[in-house]
Amino acid sequence: MGVRDMKLMDRAKQKALTQMLKLLPKVSDKNLIRLTYLAERIDYKEGYVEAIRTIRKAFEEQTTYVVLGKRILTKLSPKCRDKLLTNFFVNSALMGWHFRSRFNEKEGFMPPYFMVISPTMRCNLKCIGCYAGDYTKGEDLDYQTVSRVITEGYEMGIHFITISGGEPFLWGDLLRLFREHNDVYFQVYTNGTLIDEQMAKELASLGNVAPSISVEGLEKETDERRGKGTFARIMKAMEKLKENGVMFGFSATPTRYNSDLLASEEFIDFYIEKGCFFGWYFQYIPIGRNPDINLMSTPQQRNSLRESISQWRTNKPIFLGDFWNDGPYVGGCIAGGRQYLHINHKGDVEPCVFTHFAVDNIKDKSLKEILKSDLFRMIREKQPYSDNLYAPCMIIDNPQVLREIVALSGAHPTHQGAETVVSDPRIKAHLDRYAAEMHRLTDSLWEKTREEFYFGREQKSQKES
Repeated sequence: MGVRDMKLMDRAKQKALTQMLKLLPKVSDKNLIRLTYLAERIDYKEGYVEAIRTIRKAFEEQTTYVVLGKRILTKLSPKCRDKLLTNFFVNSALMGWHFRSRFNEKEGFMPPYFMVISPTMRCNLKCIGCYAGDYTKGEDLDYQTVSRVITEGYEMGIHFITISGGEPFLWGDLLRLFREHNDVYFQVYTNGTLIDEQMAKELASLGNVAPSISVEGLEKETDERRGKGTFARIMKAMEKLKENGVMFGFSATPTRYNSDLLASEEFIDFYIEKGCFFGWYFQYIPIGRNPDINLMSTPQQRNSLRESISQWRTNKPIFLGDFWNDGPYVGGCIAGGRQYLHINHKGDVEPCVFTHFAVDNIKDKSLKEILKSDLFRMIREKQPYSDNLYAPCMIIDNPQVLREIVALSGAHPTHQGAETVVSDPRIKAHLDRYAAEMHRLTDSLWEKTREEFYFGREQKSQKES
């Protein structure tokens, strides 16, 4: 089949899937199941078919995610709903896998599922322990570079982009980016303080943007770390997003001081009631300028959070992601271009948002060239770093891996102080103790539960073969 014929076939598949998804708000549960059988016939590749069958099983069992899906379909504005279905589910999740597989056949490696880009490190808040420092507008990444990278990614099959920072809404070209790449789905990590009525309406009219608003807990915890009055501004932002039918959620950083609250019913029920459709949990990582190792949650707290989220996935109508405890679901660490990478405000391409080392800059090379670099290749070859996928991280769970990769690849720290995570004796000793305790807590648990997960079963099969 020629290139032109393949493109015509791709468009036909995208159109068929889009039309099916647009029927979802109008059809019965029985017909939803029938639609999945039709969708399954559109493509016969294994990953695509497996995804459709997983969706069908959820419909048949009426899982919490079906309840969440119905909530999304009825609460989002028509534009936001259509863009979520078309850009995220069709372009990124379903057809994106197909495009990335085709790239893999040609280039010999699978492109990442998504990218995180931080075009600015400027921020209007001064949160305790945050790695965003004092930056100026002149240090922002230029629009042309950001737009080019997204276009390069799109051609590989990357149709989901996360914008981080700093505070992204301080970057003057943000809305232009969303408008000009309107077939991509964007998530924006934001403190929420710049989202007013006008901004909420603008995001609703675009439809392809989902803000993820940072919180530390409830009012007391959020204002303590982010500044007095911040929580009230966040509540106002969520109210306006909800009123305008915009897809949004929360992001939270468990520390030693708030982890128990973040793992509580009180916390999750509060943000569901406020209208959040999703929530992300990021462990506090001691990186940046003068990191406070005492802010890290304990391995015991992290394990308790895992247990809470596991339970909520069965009875709460919200999508939750826990970037450290979810290792079993994604096969361990996803950094280094395996599933994602990070481009900072200077153009340095980092393995992940918490690994502040690089060998290449996006201003000098293409995305494809950088994904082939020794640094990224070395990381992918070592993944997973441990047989225990409950301990997937090369920074805090297997710290010797990051030290070795930095030394062998010649990667340089991307800002002053970034090197302390691999060079400071105090931080290294703390991370070694933390990692040992995390493995003590979860190694035997992984042996007991590995067959509950696809990647665990795959691991066992490889060992036996």
